[in-house]
Amino acid sequence: MKEDGGRNTGQSLNREIGLFSATAIGIGAIVGSGIFIVTGIVAGLAGPALVFSILIAGLIAFFSALSVAELSAYLPSEGGTYAYAHELLSPFAGFISGWIWIFSNIFVGAAVALGFAHYAVQLFPYVPLKAIACVICLVFILVNTLGIRESSLVNNILVTIKIVILFFFIGFGAFFITGSHFVPVTPFGTYGVLQGAALIFFAYTGFARITIVAEEVKNPRQTVPKSIFLALGISTLIYAGTGIIAVGLAGSSALAGSGSPLTTAIQVTGSPAAGFLVSFGALVATGSVLLTTILGVSRISFAMARNSEFPSLFSRIHPTFKTPHFAIWVPGMLMILAVLTADLTLVVSVSTFAMLVYYLIANLAAIKLKETERRYPSYVPAVGALSCIGLVFFLSRESWIIGLSGIALGGLFYYGYVKFRYNRGKKSSEMHG
Repeated sequence: MKEDGGRNTGQSLNREIGLFSATAIGIGAIVGSGIFIVTGIVAGLAGPALVFSILIAGLIAFFSALSVAELSAYLPSEGGTYAYAHELLSPFAGFISGWIWIFSNIFVGAAVALGFAHYAVQLFPYVPLKAIACVICLVFILVNTLGIRESSLVNNILVTIKIVILFFFIGFGAFFITGSHFVPVTPFGTYGVLQGAALIFFAYTGFARITIVAEEVKNPRQTVPKSIFLALGISTLIYAGTGIIAVGLAGSSALAGSGSPLTTAIQVTGSPAAGFLVSFGALVATGSVLLTTILGVSRISFAMARNSEFPSLFSRIHPTFKTPHFAIWVPGMLMILAVLTADLTLVVSVSTFAMLVYYLIANLAAIKLKETERRYPSYVPAVGALSCIGLVFFLSRESWIIGLSGIALGGLFYYGYVKFRYNRGKKSSEMHG
C-alpha cells in the first residue's frame, strides 16, 4: 500500500471527515439532479420500465465502485481516479482522467444550478431563472472556500433534509398510484431501457466523490470504501422507490414532458403542501449536488496542480481557511459562465459519456493492481470496464462528438503544456547539474 497523502508533502490538507460525513458527501453527490430532473428524460426513453433502467445503472455503478474502493484502500490520496491512473497506468492516463472529471463536472455544475433554478422559479415565479442559477453557484463557491468542515456540515444538513423529503414522496405518494400507468411495462423495448440506463447513470456518477477528498478523511483506508458502498446502496434504494412511485402517480408520458418530474408526480395527489415540500426538496437536493460538485472539481484541480500538471496557482492553499481557493473559484466561475449556454439533455449525455470514460480508466487501473493489493476477484474490474464500454454505446452521437473533442483538447493541453514544462525543467536541471 502507498503512504497517505499527496506527492508533495509540503502541501497538505487537514483530516476532518469521518464515516458519516464521508457517506453524506457520497449521497449528496448521487441523490440530486438525477432523480429530481433526469427522471423525466429517462421516463421518455424507457416508459414504466424506468425502474429497470435505474437498477441496471446501479449494478454497473456497483462494479465500478468495487474497483474504486480497492483503489482507494491502495492509494488514499487526494485526486481519486486521477491519482490511481497516474500511479498504476501512466502520467498521461492520470492527466486525462483528471481532465475528464473537470470537463464533465463544470457542465454538471451548470446543469444542476439550472435545475435548482427551474424548481425555484416554481416557488418564486418573478425571479429570473439564470440569476438564481448564478447566485446559487456563488453561494456554494463561498461555502467551499470557508473550509472542508463547514462544507461537510452544510452538506450533512442538506442530505438529511432531501432524504426525509424523498421518503415522504414515496410514503405519501404510495396511496395515490394508478396501476394502469405501469402497462405496458416496456413500450420502447429493451433498447429504450438500456438508453434510459445510460442516461440515469448520470445520477450515480457521484458515488466516488469521497475518493477525491481522501486526504481529508480520517482513517481513509477503512472509511472511504465503507462510505462508497453505504452511499451507493442507500441511493439505489431511494432511486428505485422514487421511480416506481413517480410512474405510478403521473405515468411515464407526463413525467417525460416535465422539467420538474417529481413535482408533476406529487401534484396528482391534489395536495399543495406536498407539491411545495417536494419542490423544496428538489432545491435542497440540487443544492447539495452543486456543493459537492464544486468540492470535487476543486480537489482534482488542486491535485493536478500539485503534480505540476496544472498551473501552480491551483495548488495554493488559503492561509486562513486552509482550502485551495483558486482551485475553487476558477472552475466555479466557469460553471457560472456555462450556466448561460447549458442545455439539460445534451449536458447530461456529454457528462455521462465523460464519466463512463472516467470510470473505465478507474477499472483499468484496478486491473493493474497486484494480487496482494486486491480486495476482490480480478474479474471485477474487467466486468466494470466492459460495462462502462457497453453503456456508452447507448448515448447520443452528439455526446460522442463533444466528449471525444473534450478528451482531444485535454491531450493537446498535456503535450503542449505539461510535456513542455517537464522538458524545460529537465533541460534546466541538466544545465545546472
